[in-house]
Amino acid sequence: MTEGIVIGLLALLALWAVLSAVRRLRRGSACCGEREAGPARVAVKDRNRAHYPFALTLSIGGMTCAQCARRVENALNSLDGVWATVSIDRHSAAVRTKAPPDEAALRRAVQQAGYAVLRCERAS
Repeated sequence: MTEGIVIGLLALLALWAVLSAVRRLRRGSACCGEREAGPARVAVKDRNRAHYPFALTLSIGGMTCAQCARRVENALNSLDGVWATVSIDRHSAAVRTKAPPDEAALRRAVQQAGYAVLRCERAS
């Protein structure tokens, strides 16, 4: 009797695993819904590099796809006086600011987007 229950539970678990795999193949398995429309880009109005004398490089943890990078970039570019470009390949963000950078605010923005700043370095 007990063996029958165990075999039944294992069969249900195997069925669930197969159905989950089929669903992932149909919809995609990206962390952010790779097959869905990504978030709209937050445009930086002032793109004059001379207006952004301060530069930082942030190492970002948790990004796995282009939509992750767009979310981080949008979070940073939403801050006043910040112009950021995020690279998913390097898992980093090149950040330029008009005023001396507030590292805590940058970290908060990235964290609220669902990611983590692993390292913050002043760029040369």
